[in-house]
Parts: sequence; C-alpha cells; structure tokens
Amino acid sequence: MGSISVVLADVHDVVRSGLRVLLASDTDIRVVAEADNSAEAVQTVLRHRPDLVVMDLDAAAVREILRALPGVRVLVFTLSDDDDAIYQAIRAGARGYLLKSAQQAEIVRAVRGVAAGEAIFGEGVADRVTELLTAPAHRAEDAFPELTRRERQVLDLIADGRSNSVIARQLHLAPKTVSNHISAIFTKLRAADRAEAIARARDAGIGTRHRHLTSVTA
Repeated sequence: MGSISVVLADVHDVVRSGLRVLLASDTDIRVVAEADNSAEAVQTVLRHRPDLVVMDLDAAAVREILRALPGVRVLVFTLSDDDDAIYQAIRAGARGYLLKSAQQAEIVRAVRGVAAGEAIFGEGVADRVTELLTAPAHRAEDAFPELTRRERQVLDLIADGRSNSVIARQLHLAPKTVSNHISAIFTKLRAADRAEAIARARDAGIGTRHRHLTSVTA
C-alpha cells in the first residue's frame, strides 16, 4: 500500500519512544510527528495530514480530527479496557482499538491494517466489541440517557428477569459491582425497588424480546 505516514500522540514519552522505535522496523511506516497531549495531537494532525494517528483514548479529540480530516484513520492505543472506553472510541470514529499490552507484531499489524482501511481490534477486545454492538442495551439509551452504558446493560438484564448472580456472570462483573450498578439505576430512575425499575424498563420496550447472546443459566 506504499508508505504509511503516522502521528503518535501519548502523554508518556516512553510510550511514544517505544512506538517510534518499533514502527521504524517497518520500512513502509514513517512517523512524521508526535504530540504529548490531545490538543497538540489535533493541531499536529491538521498540520501534517498523516494517513494514521496512533493515540491514547480521547473521544473528543478523535471526533475533532475526523471532522476536520475524514480521510485520516485513528488507532486508539490505550490501557483502558472497560466497555465504556471501547464504546466511546467506536462512537467517535476510531477504526482500531489496541491495548498497550499488545505484542509488537500485533501493533505493527494494527497500524498497517487500520491505515489500509481495516477495522482492527486487539486480542481480548474484539469479542467485546461484537457484544457491545449487538447487545440490546442501546434500546435504553434514548429512554434513559442518564444511565451509563453499563447501567443500561444491567437494566436490560434486570428487566429480563435475571438475578444479580446471573448478571454478574454474563457481564463478567463482581457481584458487588452489579449491586452498585443496580443502586445507581434505582437512584437515577427514582425507582423505589427492583419491581418499579423493571416496570419502567418494560414500558420503554426493554427486556421484552429474545436476545442472541451467550446463554447463562442461574
């Protein structure tokens, strides 16, 4: 695909330095500039107009870059592996999401792939991206905008009659974390108890249709 021009953006010098050295091992990849914060990243990308930006997660900066230069590809390179972070990156327009624990070959492959127009998600992220994009939690987004994405997922499962222990296993959360999410849902929806929260959710059409997700039994 020819030479790939890249801008690196990360607050940590050691991360940028490591990426620069690694990418220099591929003769098709040129690091044309670096930035150590999101604001500088936006300006640097506008100035150099690279094929690809490798940057830590900042959804606002990603959106700003892509609004100004829709042809630029963004690969998020971050420590954040929670669902909300992944979802924010995808919604902002990032074409790749890689954890900083990725192997060197995986990083180079992601840079080349995203620059070529592929969507690349690292090991341990790809399956969760599929679940996030197919999960029915988006049905609650318009009805209950005050809830976080995770809280919407929990509410959907509550409305489907799932117990706390089942929700914890299905979402790979600790039981205490599920309880905390449920408490937050009750507070935000001003629901007195689980029954009222379920009633409100079902009135909004949540938890009332069969979902093709991993089957979890109580």
